[in-house]
Amino acid sequence: MSHASALLRQRVCWEHADLDVCRMREAAAHLVGEHDFTSFRAVACQAKSPVRTVYQLEITRQGHFIYIDISANAFLHHMVRCIAGVLLSIGRGDRRPEWVQEILQARDRTRGGVTAPAGGLYLVAVRYPGRFAVPDSGWLPAYGC
Repeated sequence: MSHASALLRQRVCWEHADLDVCRMREAAAHLVGEHDFTSFRAVACQAKSPVRTVYQLEITRQGHFIYIDISANAFLHHMVRCIAGVLLSIGRGDRRPEWVQEILQARDRTRGGVTAPAGGLYLVAVRYPGRFAVPDSGWLPAYGC
């Protein structure tokens, strides 16, 4: 796409630069597992612990659209937006994929890069333990398919 779509305004995050999905995937691999995500949370986050487990972080391209799918045991305030911002920087070539490890180890939000805009980020599903009998449900918007 050579220009931002007015119809998708605030429904996707528009990036003018070409993004290198392979570099983004390499960086994303560093975030899978249990980590202290202090560098990836909002300053106003009220969670008692910054430790979270990311089960899956996949990056796929469909036409002009790139999808970042994350599943975890829980998320911190702005955690996904911070992760997306870092991955965008790496995809643009501003930073190398290993930067993610440096950010994690710093445990300092000021070292974590730009927070991505909320437009284009969707909570698709919440899964609870079976004893709560809450049915799984989710819907993912698909653009450019």
